[in-house]
Amino acid sequence: MKKHILILLALALGGCASMMPVSKEAYDFKSMDRKTRRIVIRTERFLKSFQTPEIPAYIGQQSRVDSVLLDEETQSMKIYLNQYFSYFPYRPERVTMIYDALKDDLGWWYRKWNVTLYTLETPISELVPNVYRDSTETDPARRGTMVDRPEPLVRNLSKQVNPDSGLSGNAIALWHSHGWYYNLKKDRWEWERPRLFETVEDKLPLSFMIPYIIPMLENAGGTVFVARERDTQVHEVIVDNDSSDSLSYREKGDWGNSEIPGFAIGNPPYEHNVNPFRLGTIRRTEADSVATAQIRWIPDIPEAGRYAVYVSYEHHPGNVTDARYTVYHKGGKTEFAVNQTIGGRTWIFLDYFEFDAGQNPEKGSIVLTNETESRGRMITADAVKFGGGMGDVARNGRLSGRPRWLEASRYYLQFAGMPDTLVYDFHDDTLDYNDDYKSRGEWANYLKGAPYGPNVNRDAPGLGIPVDLSFAFHTDAGIRKDGRSVGTLSIYSMFDEENNREFPDGQSRLASRDYADILQTQIVNDIRAKYDPFWTRRQLMQGMYSEAYRPNMPAGLLELLSHQNFYDMKFTWDPRFRFDISRSIYKAMLKFIADQYDRPYVVQPLPVDHFTMESPEKGTLVLKWKPVSDPLEPTAEPKSYRVYIREEGKAFDNGRPVEDTSFIVTGLEMDKIYSFKVTAVNTGGESFPSEILSAGFSSRSDTTVWVINGFDRVSGPATVETNIFEGFAGFMDMGVADGKDYLFTGRQTDWAPSSPFLTNDAPGHGASMAYHEQKVTPGNTHNFPEVYGQSILQAGYSFLSTSDEAIVKFPDKLKDVPAVILILGEEKSTPGPSPGMKPAFQTFDPELQSLITDYLTGGGKMFISGSYVGTDLFKNGKSKADSLFAMDVLKFTLASSYAEWGGKAISFEDAFLKDGTTLSFNTRYHPEIYQAEAVDAIDPVDSLATTILRYGDNYYSAAVAYDGDYRHVVMGFPFETILEEADRNTLMDAVLKFLFK
Repeated sequence: MKKHILILLALALGGCASMMPVSKEAYDFKSMDRKTRRIVIRTERFLKSFQTPEIPAYIGQQSRVDSVLLDEETQSMKIYLNQYFSYFPYRPERVTMIYDALKDDLGWWYRKWNVTLYTLETPISELVPNVYRDSTETDPARRGTMVDRPEPLVRNLSKQVNPDSGLSGNAIALWHSHGWYYNLKKDRWEWERPRLFETVEDKLPLSFMIPYIIPMLENAGGTVFVARERDTQVHEVIVDNDSSDSLSYREKGDWGNSEIPGFAIGNPPYEHNVNPFRLGTIRRTEADSVATAQIRWIPDIPEAGRYAVYVSYEHHPGNVTDARYTVYHKGGKTEFAVNQTIGGRTWIFLDYFEFDAGQNPEKGSIVLTNETESRGRMITADAVKFGGGMGDVARNGRLSGRPRWLEASRYYLQFAGMPDTLVYDFHDDTLDYNDDYKSRGEWANYLKGAPYGPNVNRDAPGLGIPVDLSFAFHTDAGIRKDGRSVGTLSIYSMFDEENNREFPDGQSRLASRDYADILQTQIVNDIRAKYDPFWTRRQLMQGMYSEAYRPNMPAGLLELLSHQNFYDMKFTWDPRFRFDISRSIYKAMLKFIADQYDRPYVVQPLPVDHFTMESPEKGTLVLKWKPVSDPLEPTAEPKSYRVYIREEGKAFDNGRPVEDTSFIVTGLEMDKIYSFKVTAVNTGGESFPSEILSAGFSSRSDTTVWVINGFDRVSGPATVETNIFEGFAGFMDMGVADGKDYLFTGRQTDWAPSSPFLTNDAPGHGASMAYHEQKVTPGNTHNFPEVYGQSILQAGYSFLSTSDEAIVKFPDKLKDVPAVILILGEEKSTPGPSPGMKPAFQTFDPELQSLITDYLTGGGKMFISGSYVGTDLFKNGKSKADSLFAMDVLKFTLASSYAEWGGKAISFEDAFLKDGTTLSFNTRYHPEIYQAEAVDAIDPVDSLATTILRYGDNYYSAAVAYDGDYRHVVMGFPFETILEEADRNTLMDAVLKFLFK
């Protein structure tokens, strides 16, 4: 309270005001004059009674008066409150309400006085974020400046998306919680947090960050820097001039060595403070208007798949701002412009790309030329990295044994070339835990550089990247016994280590409070609107947390929910929740940055739906879709679209712009599969893609099979909730990942809510195993029409595909369709994480039942496969009509919901498949195919229906074929989980021969 001391000194020298300090522990009323005593008593009474939906009762109960300043002449009163009264969000109307209520409690004598409440030594009206104020009352001191801002670090020249109202030109530094670290005292690598409810905090925020938050920010045009490895690919290939052979590294033209060191692989594992970006050399050449020099990096890819691509170079004011890198990959080639005046001597992320195994310059390489619009400047080049790789920083002679994406920031930052004593080594190599959490904010400072450099030396030049904000994403501990959420806490700091209230350029650190407020408000409002209207908003808290006060730019530390509270974790496990909250976080950053630079913003659209296709003739497709409005964000309306195409054996291309909600594709070759996805675009950026539809035209037949994708489900695992047994029951239903999932560590082992936390190794209720935590869990790829199409085309038929929502609205489209295949995967009626949410993903909803009934009774032919084709009709059905539909139309009844664990289906019917033919499908972990852990046994109920496949464990009926007024096959396990392509082809051929016989 330095300010208060100064005021008291001034009064002692003859001021007319009187200030009375108040003890924080107990009031010494004897030392107060009567007026001050009355004001304190009435203010305290006001604080204890004051409560609104956004101001919890405990805030008033813990708020106290620190001091009172009265000025009789000016009739002004300043009441200084403790920090607790800053723990809620202030808005103009809330400030007015507080003053009106306080004056009522103070009494008529002070109605005309000018009363000002302070907390954090700041008038409460000044705690209203700029974004919520009238434009005439904004505080310029907490806004940033765009003066002399450089070109963006990385620009994708092959994408024609210009998010002028998004985050174009902005840079964000972020990190997702803790990570796998070395504990010197225990001499072991371990998590920083306990394994609870089948995950661990060190992975939990990552499951928001990698699949959702980072892509959303990048789709909005932002440049995103991550303090931990972002690529979960365990393989890594580094091509570098210092260590690679002539087959991998090829130079043409006039290149020479730079005077400063660069990257070399050296001799990993890397020991204490070894910096690989100081072990080698950097190449440089003069830029020109035509390409007179180039370097090609050609990796030897160990396994086909998706790899992040990183480049490195030396940055210098005399370098070009548009160094042209071209990545050759399975989808074609993608060109980038990299601003080499900033960001050098570390790994700079370009994008993810698909590569085949082996060395293939045409589909697996990167080329940098010296062609540029900045002739006479310099271009530099160093190592190129493909994939995330395994950790290679040794501690006390021990490697982590984990993929690098699981390791803590401290080790990735060493590998990424950060200077040790400035960024990650503050305890002479003895306390990795402390170094890790301190390193994150200092890394963001080093990215930005002087005068915002690391706090050890703010004049360190760093990398010169104009980072706009930093974001630390965590979850918290805490348990509630009332079945409610622990909720969302947002932390910021108004002070640095030396108690300064400004950033190095003079910007007020109140900007961090604004950001933390916007972030918490957006998240809580969106959760209450979509999931839980009573979601707890915790403190908006000023705190001297390393990740809040160290960054020399606006910073926020989010504790989204409690990883120790079962109710909160039910939300965490739902991929829909993770998408929506990631969108909330992205929106908060967008709105804060837009306000920082006083510019309008537009939120990127939601993904399109009702995706479908038509074929007026062979070789031609008409793609159609519908936009999706966002009821929570009116600006998120699409203005145009992009269509991406993938040819069989390749990857998706760079896309092409489309103005309308349809697109015609012509000239498609026979006997080849083509796949398509669509994104929506506006001036705020690009949406996530739609599901993927595929099509193929057979040269052997004019018959076209339609594939309907009815597998939309993404969800968390099943739960069991009693007073003595509570937790996640993956043995009943593991849920369905959205694409891929990163959460799962292993099965829950402690189910007793009364079980106490003892240590991280014995964390009590929710304790979970560790056998899965290095793996990525596959789920719903939204790409299964291609899997079916491969087998349909192999059988000699053409195929088209459509989303189920597009076809049920227009059932006449099936009128003349020869045969339909319905993908149901692991679709089933699934409750949401909140009791108030309606179940979603019903396998056969009334509209789909009606569509199937009309199609089949009209003489149609259909093949249906899925894990819950019976369970959802007989056990999760809404009415008796569901089971009647199964028996009367589909001609089966449910025999068992957990029919097979061995993953075998055997033919006992020579007329369908050769007797004894065995098909293996996935019921265990597989890196590429989701796990069908609960498949249905279904028995025929009609004399014209027969069992055509039986499960290997018990010979229960696995598939039923009906040959009556119509023909169909229903299978109790998903076709796409059959492990071998040859087996899928054999089964599909048999199904189609039966349907078309």
